[in-house]
Amino acid sequence: MTADVLPQLTARIRAAAHPDAAPFACACATTTLADRPDTTVLRHADTVAKVHAPDTDPAALALRLATAARLPDVFLPPLAPAPAAFVGDRPVTLWPYGAPVDPDAPESAPWEAAATLLARLHRTPPTPGAPPMRGPAKAALATARLQEALAGAGPHPAAPPILRAWSALPAWARAQAPMPDHHPRTLCHGDLHLGQLVRYPAPNGPWRLIDVDDLGVGAPAWDLARPASWYACGLLPADAWTRFLTAYRAAGGPAVPEDGDPWPALDVPARALTVQTGARYLTKAITADRPLDEVEQSLIDACARMAPE
Repeated sequence: MTADVLPQLTARIRAAAHPDAAPFACACATTTLADRPDTTVLRHADTVAKVHAPDTDPAALALRLATAARLPDVFLPPLAPAPAAFVGDRPVTLWPYGAPVDPDAPESAPWEAAATLLARLHRTPPTPGAPPMRGPAKAALATARLQEALAGAGPHPAAPPILRAWSALPAWARAQAPMPDHHPRTLCHGDLHLGQLVRYPAPNGPWRLIDVDDLGVGAPAWDLARPASWYACGLLPADAWTRFLTAYRAAGGPAVPEDGDPWPALDVPARALTVQTGARYLTKAITADRPLDEVEQSLIDACARMAPE
């Protein structure tokens, strides 16, 4: 976020956290929770402000906020039912603070909670007029951004396996079209990973999902695709995958059959997420002019296995 915008956002979150106080009268620190090209997230006291991406549709965001507000047993509830303000042309949303997953304690990762929350979401009738879930679009975008990076930097030896794996996906997946008719259509999160869970009230309340930017109607298998991809790539231990899948089925999640082999439903979304993640990692490595690390290389290797030469 540019330096001239940060003071505006800081002033807005202070005012939201202390609506009855004089401006800047509090002694609370304002901390940055995330700062990326597409979003900035600040915390002040127990209030969190998020600046959304420049291309965010405010009307669609308002629908997504309304969906989260009516599902307090699934989502962290927004503090306002619509974007609370704008910083430049970018909408700002306000949230209570929730305690995130501890990245230094993988053994306590809340896979069962994540699966149960997804199952609740997937069983919820969509809000009339709900926008489409953005998961499939993000895979296409990641591949397009990789191709742009290659056009500027020249060929990279890790790129062909990713692009072959992308081309090997069914045409409907590459075109961001709906999955075939036999797959259910439900409310979906659109970008599920452990960074999307917080405890609310902090620090020991129940787990809730955060981040509504990709929330919408789609095929629920896409919400299981990232952990499925990580498991298939060897990045998620088998016991964690089993805990996640078992909890999802126990909570009545419709993305996979109640028992038996889940992979006919998960195969294409998991492959698409593998391509998406590999493309994002490689684009970042090209931009930073650095070699791939071990995790990044594992995604490239998985793409090579998906579509060998």
